[in-house]
Amino acid sequence: MKDTDYRGKHLAPPDGSRGGGSTSGKRPKRRATGAPRVSEAPVPEASSAGSGAARAPAAATRAAADSAEARASSAPAASPSAARGAVTPHSQNYLHGAAILTLGVIIMKILGAIYKIPLGNILGDYGYGIFLATYNVYNIFFTLSTAGLPVALSRMIAEANANGLEAKKEKTFRTAIGTFALIGLLFSAVMFFGNGWLASTYLSKPEAALSVRAMAPAILLVCLVSAYRGYCQGNGNMIPTTVDEVLEVLFKVISGLAISGILVKLGRGLPEASAGAILGVSIGSVVSLGYMLFYKRRNYDRSGVAWRDCRDSAPKIARDILKIGIPISLGASIMAILSSLDPGICHSRLHAAGFSPHDAGVLFGVYGKVQTLFNLPAAFMTPLTIAIVPALAAAMARGEKREAEKTSEDAMRMASVVSMPMGVGLSVLAFPIVNVLYPNSNAAGPGLLRIMGVASFFVCVVLMENAILQACGKERLPMIALISGSLVKILINWIIIAIPAINIYGAPIGTLIGYLCMAVMNYIFIRRALKSSPNLFRAFGKPLGCSLVMGLTAIAVYRLLGLAVGGLGRIGLLLSMAVAIVAAAAVYLFCIVRSRSVTAEDLAMIPGGGKLARLLRMA
Repeated sequence: MKDTDYRGKHLAPPDGSRGGGSTSGKRPKRRATGAPRVSEAPVPEASSAGSGAARAPAAATRAAADSAEARASSAPAASPSAARGAVTPHSQNYLHGAAILTLGVIIMKILGAIYKIPLGNILGDYGYGIFLATYNVYNIFFTLSTAGLPVALSRMIAEANANGLEAKKEKTFRTAIGTFALIGLLFSAVMFFGNGWLASTYLSKPEAALSVRAMAPAILLVCLVSAYRGYCQGNGNMIPTTVDEVLEVLFKVISGLAISGILVKLGRGLPEASAGAILGVSIGSVVSLGYMLFYKRRNYDRSGVAWRDCRDSAPKIARDILKIGIPISLGASIMAILSSLDPGICHSRLHAAGFSPHDAGVLFGVYGKVQTLFNLPAAFMTPLTIAIVPALAAAMARGEKREAEKTSEDAMRMASVVSMPMGVGLSVLAFPIVNVLYPNSNAAGPGLLRIMGVASFFVCVVLMENAILQACGKERLPMIALISGSLVKILINWIIIAIPAINIYGAPIGTLIGYLCMAVMNYIFIRRALKSSPNLFRAFGKPLGCSLVMGLTAIAVYRLLGLAVGGLGRIGLLLSMAVAIVAAAAVYLFCIVRSRSVTAEDLAMIPGGGKLARLLRMA
């Protein structure tokens, strides 16, 4: 008899949250006895492989046994320290968790801008190209080691938490720490000892070798931190993850800028300055790990839990973590791998177009600067996907087809309400944005941002479509769309970047077309999964109209003010851009309220939304 068999069911935490993980949408079997279902949540496909209908009675028997064992082991869990792990005062429902994560995203994006914008000015276009290429390699190992494993851990912790199995929770966490440490050591060793090959062969940038080596310790540290984040998320607590991420970015900013700036003043070369900036990532990770160690010890003390009494062996728990986490990591790593291929493809095709190695490096560097802005809308989409997946998954599990269709359509509408104005704003104000944030950069910057502003909208659509498909139990379909769209992007980049008249502009064009293909494929998959399709006009029509009005307002205000303060140089650009953004935001808010693109019912789903609806006179 085991603590729990999570292969046969997926249990939500007692507070109803999902611990940060998405679910698949398979409907759980009812017990033959007619007893209430343990959970309405869908079964994760990755964790239910090999289980069939014939195993449902056995799963029900095990569930009953689990309850008995949980009652038998309730004594240690009843201690004050252990009791905090079941229904803790720190846990939140998933909507509040999404709001907390969104706040963290806002803070981190501000800190990220403080980091990358001055860093781009310190290193210049060429040096920033070295930094960006190294970061792309780091993202691959980071995604492979952290994208899926914390999700798997949070699911398993949530399931044990729902059953009151304190021993299972603690043993799962301890096993995860060891598993994550081994994975982190492996990837760190590859980056540290294989830095020369990765830089010269994979990135086609031999000067990035020192930066790759400087990044190696961060992988091990982030893997360890991920175990603590997964544990807290499994308990329905998003606060430590948010605080921890902010601390990590804050110390990365401080140390990275300080080290790179000192190295430049000392007359060191750009490869050394880039490595100094990247060393800040490892320093931030050390602070992050220290905070999570302190937080868990203070808020989730398990010293009184007899974790060795858990019936599941450590190797079995490790296998289960990998079985759930690896498919998620592989899917998430596709785009990271694609990004890491960009430097080599862009440089080789720019050489084919007749550009010198230095000029090609400068063009790719300014493209990298624009990518920082391009990624901004997608960062705000992630908390929304976390919030929408449980609602849609629950509707699918209950067999409420109409509710599932409405939820998916509302999700697409909210995605467009958030991302469309951001994409339009980046496009229409591309010139002042680039020249204010990155003065003296290559003149290609604004043109690149105009294209990538449009592409950013389709990135957000794809993210929301992925979440809908995951909630419907179709996790593999987004991978098909991602791979197909990525191949389209690579093919387009290979062909048109080599055309001298297009050159680096081919990179954002390939990105735009690639994500458009992904969005179309995912839409087809959603139609098949739901046996219907979200109404595209209702989802995108009103937000598009409001965004266009907003864009025209931004252009008009910017140009009028530009005529008045045009002689002030960068300060004049900043003033004109700032006023244009404020005016455009006010117009957009007015339009979405008047057109009912966002309703009082939508706002009621977020913390404080009811008060906001009354303030806007929507209720």
